[in-house]
Amino acid sequence: MSERAQLLLEYADDELILGWRDSEWTGIAPSLEEDVAFSSIAQNEIGHARALYEVAARDLGTTADELAFDRTPDEYRCAPLVELRRLDWAHTIARHWLYETADELRLAALKESDDAEVAGLAAKMDREEVYHRLHAEMWADRLRDEPRYREAIEELWPYAVAVLEPGLRPRLAARFGLELPSDNSLLGLERGMPVDDWPALWDEMTMVRRSVAGATW
Repeated sequence: MSERAQLLLEYADDELILGWRDSEWTGIAPSLEEDVAFSSIAQNEIGHARALYEVAARDLGTTADELAFDRTPDEYRCAPLVELRRLDWAHTIARHWLYETADELRLAALKESDDAEVAGLAAKMDREEVYHRLHAEMWADRLRDEPRYREAIEELWPYAVAVLEPGLRPRLAARFGLELPSDNSLLGLERGMPVDDWPALWDEMTMVRRSVAGATW
């Protein structure tokens, strides 16, 4: 697999799985406004995943749907942060803020890519992600002094660092004013190291696709 395809696949997996997790708030968010907001954010993330899969699929001679749903659980390359099932609002917002900040740094780097197609796609996604960042920052400001939220940030910080490639991690630490975790703290949190929540999510996510072999949806 080419380096470009690998990069796109990792990013697409992050966006797909996070979109799926965000969609789990539909109908149970703390308010109607947040129900709509998280549903919209989830839809955007899954849309970005599709755009990334489509580019990777051309390189790999397959389709976006096959990449999204036909791989085995161990073939996904998403970061463990997006796999976690968090039905606690403080943890959900902590992940939201941490991921969106990391994603902003990742997109900034991709916009500087020598690959015009990748840079263009990153620029388009970045414009659409502005709302996600504003939403995350609004809630981060609102919950900043809540003990449960601060504990959630501390718990998820190593997961957030592991979303980015090592060269971008110091920038993320500078954004949050936090120290980078030790290498030992990151063991088991790198890509390809699924959390316990992952198999059940994969089973649910691919259930319809697997229900009729060879069907075109």
